[in-house]
Amino acid sequence: MTASDFAPRLLAWHGTYGRHDLPWQHPRTMYRVWLSEIMLQQTQVQTVIPYFENFLERFPDLADLASAPADAVMNVWAGLGYYSRARNLHKAAQLCMSQHHGRLPEDFDALLALPGIGRSTAGAILSQACGARHAIVDGNVKRVLARFFAIAGDAGSTAVDRQLWQLAESLLPETGMADYSQAIMDLGATVCTSKKPQCATCPLASGCRALAQGNVLDYPGRKPAKPVPERETYVLLLRTKSGDMLLEQRPDKGIWGGLYSLPEADDADQSLARAEGFITTRSPAPIPLPAFIHTFSHFRLTIRPLLWDGCAAKSQIRDNARMRWATPEELLLLGLPAPIQKLLKRLP
Repeated sequence: MTASDFAPRLLAWHGTYGRHDLPWQHPRTMYRVWLSEIMLQQTQVQTVIPYFENFLERFPDLADLASAPADAVMNVWAGLGYYSRARNLHKAAQLCMSQHHGRLPEDFDALLALPGIGRSTAGAILSQACGARHAIVDGNVKRVLARFFAIAGDAGSTAVDRQLWQLAESLLPETGMADYSQAIMDLGATVCTSKKPQCATCPLASGCRALAQGNVLDYPGRKPAKPVPERETYVLLLRTKSGDMLLEQRPDKGIWGGLYSLPEADDADQSLARAEGFITTRSPAPIPLPAFIHTFSHFRLTIRPLLWDGCAAKSQIRDNARMRWATPEELLLLGLPAPIQKLLKRLP
Protein backbone atom coordinates (compact mmCIF):
# COMPACT_ATOMS: atom_id res chain seq x y z
CA MET A 1 0.00 0.00 0.00
CA THR A 2 1.26 3.49 -0.89
CA ALA A 3 0.28 6.95 0.31
CA SER A 4 -1.83 7.37 -2.84
CA ASP A 5 -4.05 4.52 -1.60
CA PHE A 6 -4.64 6.22 1.75
CA ALA A 7 -7.72 8.31 0.89
CA PRO A 8 -9.46 5.75 -1.39
CA ARG A 9 -9.14 2.98 1.21
CA LEU A 10 -10.31 5.26 3.98
CA LEU A 11 -13.34 6.40 1.97
CA ALA A 12 -14.26 2.82 1.05
CA TRP A 13 -14.06 1.80 4.71
CA HIS A 14 -16.12 4.80 5.77
CA GLY A 15 -18.91 3.88 3.34
CA THR A 16 -19.50 0.66 5.27
CA TYR A 17 -18.19 1.23 8.79
CA GLY A 18 -18.13 4.98 9.36
CA ARG A 19 -20.56 7.01 11.45
CA HIS A 20 -23.42 8.27 9.29
CA ASP A 21 -26.10 9.01 11.90
CA LEU A 22 -24.53 11.81 13.94
CA PRO A 23 -27.08 14.61 14.55
CA TRP A 24 -24.91 17.34 12.98
CA GLN A 25 -24.78 15.37 9.71
CA HIS A 26 -28.52 15.73 9.00
CA PRO A 27 -28.49 18.36 7.63
CA ARG A 28 -24.77 19.15 7.50
CA THR A 29 -25.08 22.95 7.61
CA MET A 30 -22.31 25.38 8.53
CA TYR A 31 -24.05 26.29 11.79
CA ARG A 32 -24.59 22.70 12.90
CA VAL A 33 -21.08 21.57 11.94
CA TRP A 34 -19.51 24.61 13.64
CA LEU A 35 -21.46 23.96 16.83
CA SER A 36 -20.52 20.28 16.85
CA GLU A 37 -16.83 20.96 16.20
CA ILE A 38 -16.63 23.44 19.08
CA MET A 39 -18.38 21.00 21.41
CA LEU A 40 -16.14 18.15 20.28
CA GLN A 41 -12.98 20.01 21.27
CA GLN A 42 -11.64 17.89 24.16
CA THR A 43 -15.00 16.12 24.55
CA GLN A 44 -16.13 12.73 23.23
CA VAL A 45 -18.95 12.26 20.74
CA GLN A 46 -21.32 10.39 23.07
CA THR A 47 -21.01 13.13 25.68
CA VAL A 48 -21.60 15.86 23.11
CA ILE A 49 -24.73 14.46 21.40
CA PRO A 50 -27.33 15.31 24.10
CA TYR A 51 -25.77 18.74 24.67
CA PHE A 52 -25.76 19.42 20.93
CA GLU A 53 -29.42 18.50 20.58
CA ASN A 54 -30.42 20.57 23.61
CA PHE A 55 -28.36 23.56 22.47
CA LEU A 56 -29.83 23.38 18.96
CA GLU A 57 -33.35 23.23 20.34
CA ARG A 58 -32.73 26.39 22.38
CA PHE A 59 -30.70 28.22 19.68
CA PRO A 60 -31.73 26.76 16.31
CA ASP A 61 -29.75 29.23 14.21
CA LEU A 62 -27.01 31.85 14.30
CA ALA A 63 -29.39 34.76 14.87
CA ASP A 64 -31.00 33.08 17.89
CA LEU A 65 -27.60 32.40 19.44
CA ALA A 66 -26.29 35.90 18.77
CA SER A 67 -29.33 37.60 20.31
CA ALA A 68 -29.47 35.41 23.42
CA PRO A 69 -28.28 36.72 26.81
CA ALA A 70 -24.89 35.36 27.82
CA ASP A 71 -26.38 33.75 30.94
CA ALA A 72 -28.84 31.79 28.79
CA VAL A 73 -26.02 30.44 26.63
CA MET A 74 -23.98 29.43 29.68
CA ASN A 75 -27.01 27.76 31.23
CA VAL A 76 -27.53 25.49 28.22
CA TRP A 77 -23.79 24.75 28.09
CA ALA A 78 -23.49 24.03 31.84
CA GLY A 79 -21.99 20.62 32.54
CA LEU A 80 -20.09 20.31 29.25
CA GLY A 81 -17.01 22.01 30.66
CA TYR A 82 -14.33 24.25 29.11
CA TYR A 83 -16.70 27.19 29.35
CA SER A 84 -14.58 29.52 27.24
CA ARG A 85 -15.94 27.52 24.28
CA ALA A 86 -19.47 28.74 25.04
CA ARG A 87 -18.33 32.35 25.45
CA ASN A 88 -16.46 32.14 22.15
CA LEU A 89 -19.48 30.63 20.39
CA HIS A 90 -21.62 33.50 21.59
CA LYS A 91 -19.05 36.15 20.57
CA ALA A 92 -18.50 34.52 17.18
CA ALA A 93 -22.24 34.42 16.49
CA GLN A 94 -22.51 38.14 17.26
CA LEU A 95 -19.55 38.91 14.98
CA CYS A 96 -21.15 36.90 12.18
CA MET A 97 -24.31 38.96 12.51
CA SER A 98 -22.45 42.28 12.51
CA GLN A 99 -19.60 41.55 10.08
CA HIS A 100 -20.61 38.62 7.85
CA HIS A 101 -24.25 39.34 6.93
CA GLY A 102 -25.60 36.89 9.51
CA ARG A 103 -23.66 33.90 8.15
CA LEU A 104 -20.58 31.95 9.07
CA PRO A 105 -17.94 32.92 6.48
CA GLU A 106 -16.89 30.29 3.94
CA ASP A 107 -13.50 31.97 3.52
CA PHE A 108 -10.87 30.07 5.53
CA ASP A 109 -9.04 33.12 6.92
CA ALA A 110 -12.27 34.88 7.86
CA LEU A 111 -13.54 31.78 9.63
CA LEU A 112 -10.19 31.30 11.37
CA ALA A 113 -10.38 34.87 12.70
CA LEU A 114 -13.55 34.14 14.71
CA PRO A 115 -13.15 33.45 18.46
CA GLY A 116 -12.63 29.80 19.38
CA ILE A 117 -11.80 28.59 15.86
CA GLY A 118 -8.30 27.26 15.22
CA ARG A 119 -6.73 25.88 12.08
CA SER A 120 -8.04 22.34 12.48
CA THR A 121 -11.53 23.44 13.51
CA ALA A 122 -11.78 25.78 10.53
CA GLY A 123 -10.71 22.94 8.23
CA ALA A 124 -13.22 20.58 9.79
CA ILE A 125 -16.09 23.04 9.34
CA LEU A 126 -15.32 23.94 5.72
CA SER A 127 -14.50 20.41 4.59
CA GLN A 128 -17.64 18.90 6.09
CA ALA A 129 -20.13 21.68 5.44
CA CYS A 130 -18.77 22.99 2.12
CA GLY A 131 -16.68 20.12 0.73
CA ALA A 132 -13.60 22.38 0.66
CA ARG A 133 -10.12 20.79 0.54
CA HIS A 134 -8.84 21.61 4.01
CA ALA A 135 -7.06 19.22 6.35
CA ILE A 136 -7.99 18.34 9.91
CA VAL A 137 -5.31 17.55 12.48
CA ASP A 138 -7.11 16.87 15.75
CA GLY A 139 -6.08 14.27 18.32
CA ASN A 140 -7.60 11.36 16.41
CA VAL A 141 -5.99 12.37 13.12
CA LYS A 142 -2.61 12.90 14.76
CA ARG A 143 -2.74 9.36 16.11
CA VAL A 144 -3.65 7.83 12.73
CA LEU A 145 -0.93 9.71 10.85
CA ALA A 146 1.76 9.24 13.51
CA ARG A 147 1.21 5.48 13.42
CA PHE A 148 0.80 5.10 9.66
CA PHE A 149 4.03 6.99 8.96
CA ALA A 150 5.79 6.08 12.26
CA ILE A 151 6.39 9.72 13.17
CA ALA A 152 8.47 9.70 16.34
CA GLY A 153 8.40 12.40 19.00
CA ASP A 154 5.86 14.32 21.04
CA ALA A 155 2.82 14.99 18.84
CA GLY A 156 2.32 18.28 20.65
CA SER A 157 5.76 19.63 19.75
CA THR A 158 6.10 22.26 17.06
CA ALA A 159 8.30 20.13 14.78
CA VAL A 160 6.09 17.01 14.89
CA ASP A 161 2.91 19.07 14.58
CA ARG A 162 4.27 20.75 11.46
CA GLN A 163 5.20 17.39 9.95
CA LEU A 164 1.74 15.95 10.65
CA TRP A 165 0.08 18.96 9.02
CA GLN A 166 2.19 18.54 5.89
CA LEU A 167 1.25 14.86 5.68
CA ALA A 168 -2.44 15.57 6.32
CA GLU A 169 -2.56 18.11 3.49
CA SER A 170 -0.69 15.83 1.08
CA LEU A 171 -3.25 13.03 1.54
CA LEU A 172 -6.42 15.01 0.79
CA PRO A 173 -8.60 13.57 -2.00
CA GLU A 174 -9.78 15.74 -4.89
CA THR A 175 -13.43 15.02 -4.10
CA GLY A 176 -15.50 13.61 -1.26
CA MET A 177 -13.97 15.88 1.37
CA ALA A 178 -16.96 15.80 3.74
CA ASP A 179 -16.84 12.01 3.92
CA TYR A 180 -13.04 11.92 4.02
CA SER A 181 -12.85 14.30 6.99
CA GLN A 182 -15.44 12.27 8.87
CA ALA A 183 -13.69 9.04 7.87
CA ILE A 184 -10.25 9.91 9.23
CA MET A 185 -11.76 11.17 12.51
CA ASP A 186 -13.93 8.03 12.77
CA LEU A 187 -10.96 5.75 12.16
CA GLY A 188 -9.04 7.37 15.01
CA ALA A 189 -12.05 7.32 17.32
CA THR A 190 -13.25 3.76 16.69
CA VAL A 191 -10.35 1.68 15.28
CA CYS A 192 -6.98 3.39 15.72
CA THR A 193 -7.70 4.13 19.37
CA SER A 194 -5.09 5.22 21.89
CA LYS A 195 -5.00 2.15 24.14
CA LYS A 196 -6.57 -0.81 22.30
CA PRO A 197 -6.20 -0.25 18.54
CA GLN A 198 -8.04 -2.79 16.40
CA CYS A 199 -5.35 -3.20 13.77
CA ALA A 200 -6.90 -6.39 12.36
CA THR A 201 -9.89 -4.42 11.07
CA CYS A 202 -8.04 -1.28 9.97
CA PRO A 203 -8.28 -0.47 6.25
CA LEU A 204 -4.79 1.08 6.38
CA ALA A 205 -3.08 -1.81 8.16
CA SER A 206 -1.08 -3.05 5.16
CA GLY A 207 0.70 0.30 4.88
CA CYS A 208 1.03 1.15 8.58
CA ARG A 209 4.71 1.46 9.51
CA ALA A 210 4.08 1.32 13.26
CA LEU A 211 2.20 -1.97 12.82
CA ALA A 212 5.03 -3.32 10.66
CA GLN A 213 7.49 -2.39 13.40
CA GLY A 214 5.29 -4.04 16.04
CA ASN A 215 5.16 -0.96 18.28
CA VAL A 216 1.85 0.72 17.46
CA LEU A 217 1.33 1.91 21.04
CA ASP A 218 4.57 3.90 20.91
CA TYR A 219 2.90 6.37 18.56
CA PRO A 220 2.19 9.18 18.85
CA GLY A 221 4.88 10.15 21.33
CA ARG A 222 3.80 11.95 24.48
CA LYS A 223 5.35 14.12 27.12
CA PRO A 224 6.04 12.28 30.39
CA ALA A 225 3.01 12.39 32.65
CA LYS A 226 3.22 14.76 35.59
CA PRO A 227 1.62 14.19 39.01
CA VAL A 228 -1.88 15.67 39.17
CA PRO A 229 -1.81 18.73 41.49
CA GLU A 230 -4.22 18.83 44.44
CA ARG A 231 -6.10 22.01 45.38
CA GLU A 232 -8.72 22.90 47.97
CA THR A 233 -11.42 25.53 48.24
CA TYR A 234 -14.23 26.40 50.64
CA VAL A 235 -17.59 27.31 49.09
CA LEU A 236 -20.08 29.46 51.01
CA LEU A 237 -23.75 28.58 50.87
CA LEU A 238 -25.40 31.74 52.21
CA ARG A 239 -29.16 31.26 52.18
CA THR A 240 -31.99 33.56 53.24
CA LYS A 241 -35.13 32.39 55.03
CA SER A 242 -37.00 32.51 51.71
CA GLY A 243 -34.44 30.19 50.10
CA ASP A 244 -32.51 32.75 48.04
CA MET A 245 -28.84 31.84 47.57
CA LEU A 246 -25.89 34.23 47.26
CA LEU A 247 -23.96 33.78 44.01
CA GLU A 248 -20.75 35.32 42.73
CA GLN A 249 -19.77 35.56 39.07
CA ARG A 250 -16.35 34.05 38.41
CA PRO A 251 -13.66 35.86 36.41
CA ASP A 252 -13.77 35.25 32.65
CA LYS A 253 -10.42 33.46 32.76
CA GLY A 254 -9.79 30.32 34.76
CA ILE A 255 -12.03 27.43 35.73
CA TRP A 256 -15.77 27.95 35.26
CA GLY A 257 -14.89 31.27 33.61
CA GLY A 258 -17.78 33.74 33.55
CA LEU A 259 -20.24 31.43 35.30
CA TYR A 260 -22.15 32.26 38.44
CA SER A 261 -21.05 30.03 41.30
CA LEU A 262 -20.94 30.10 45.09
CA PRO A 263 -18.56 32.56 46.82
CA GLU A 264 -15.25 30.88 47.67
CA ALA A 265 -12.56 31.19 50.30
CA ASP A 266 -9.13 29.66 50.87
CA ASP A 267 -9.80 28.36 54.39
CA ALA A 268 -12.31 28.31 57.25
CA ASP A 269 -11.17 31.64 58.72
CA GLN A 270 -11.47 33.42 55.38
CA SER A 271 -14.88 31.80 54.92
CA LEU A 272 -16.10 33.32 58.18
CA ALA A 273 -14.69 36.71 57.19
CA ARG A 274 -16.44 36.63 53.80
CA ALA A 275 -19.74 35.52 55.38
CA GLU A 276 -19.64 38.15 58.13
CA GLY A 277 -21.46 40.80 56.14
CA PHE A 278 -24.39 38.49 55.41
CA ILE A 279 -25.04 36.69 58.69
CA THR A 280 -26.97 38.19 61.60
CA THR A 281 -26.74 37.71 65.33
CA ARG A 282 -29.69 35.32 64.99
CA SER A 283 -27.99 33.25 62.29
CA PRO A 284 -26.91 29.79 63.46
CA ALA A 285 -23.32 28.66 63.21
CA PRO A 286 -22.32 27.36 59.76
CA ILE A 287 -23.05 23.73 59.00
CA PRO A 288 -20.07 21.94 57.44
CA LEU A 289 -21.38 19.72 54.64
CA PRO A 290 -19.49 16.67 53.35
CA ALA A 291 -16.44 17.59 51.27
CA PHE A 292 -16.16 16.16 47.77
CA ILE A 293 -13.61 16.03 44.96
CA HIS A 294 -14.07 17.38 41.44
CA THR A 295 -11.43 16.37 38.88
CA PHE A 296 -10.38 18.74 36.12
CA SER A 297 -8.08 17.85 33.25
CA HIS A 298 -5.07 19.37 35.00
CA PHE A 299 -5.79 19.17 38.75
CA ARG A 300 -8.07 17.71 41.44
CA LEU A 301 -10.12 20.11 43.53
CA THR A 302 -11.40 19.29 47.01
CA ILE A 303 -14.54 21.34 47.68
CA ARG A 304 -15.53 22.00 51.31
CA PRO A 305 -19.04 23.49 51.61
CA LEU A 306 -20.21 25.59 54.55
CA LEU A 307 -23.93 26.37 54.90
CA TRP A 308 -25.41 29.41 56.64
CA ASP A 309 -29.19 29.73 56.87
CA GLY A 310 -31.16 32.87 57.72
CA CYS A 311 -28.76 35.31 56.10
CA ALA A 312 -29.21 39.09 55.91
CA ALA A 313 -31.06 41.28 53.42
CA LYS A 314 -30.18 41.55 49.76
CA SER A 315 -29.29 45.24 49.94
CA GLN A 316 -25.79 44.46 51.21
CA ILE A 317 -24.54 43.48 47.75
CA ARG A 318 -25.87 46.39 45.73
CA ASP A 319 -22.35 47.81 45.24
CA ASN A 320 -20.85 44.52 44.01
CA ALA A 321 -21.63 43.93 40.34
CA ARG A 322 -20.37 40.33 40.45
CA MET A 323 -22.63 39.19 43.28
CA ARG A 324 -26.36 38.52 43.26
CA TRP A 325 -29.06 36.71 45.19
CA ALA A 326 -30.85 34.04 43.20
CA THR A 327 -34.25 32.59 44.01
CA PRO A 328 -34.68 28.79 43.96
CA GLU A 329 -36.37 29.19 40.57
CA GLU A 330 -33.51 31.31 39.17
CA LEU A 331 -30.95 28.75 40.32
CA LEU A 332 -32.49 26.30 37.85
CA LEU A 333 -32.03 28.74 34.95
CA LEU A 334 -28.51 30.04 35.55
CA GLY A 335 -25.46 28.33 34.06
CA LEU A 336 -23.90 27.07 37.28
CA PRO A 337 -20.90 24.70 37.26
CA ALA A 338 -21.99 21.05 37.29
CA PRO A 339 -20.52 20.19 40.75
CA ILE A 340 -22.18 23.27 42.24
CA GLN A 341 -25.52 22.28 40.71
CA LYS A 342 -25.19 18.82 42.28
CA LEU A 343 -24.29 20.34 45.64
CA LEU A 344 -27.35 22.60 45.62
CA LYS A 345 -29.63 19.67 44.79
CA ARG A 346 -28.35 17.79 47.85
CA LEU A 347 -28.95 20.66 50.30
CA PRO A 348 -31.04 19.94 53.40
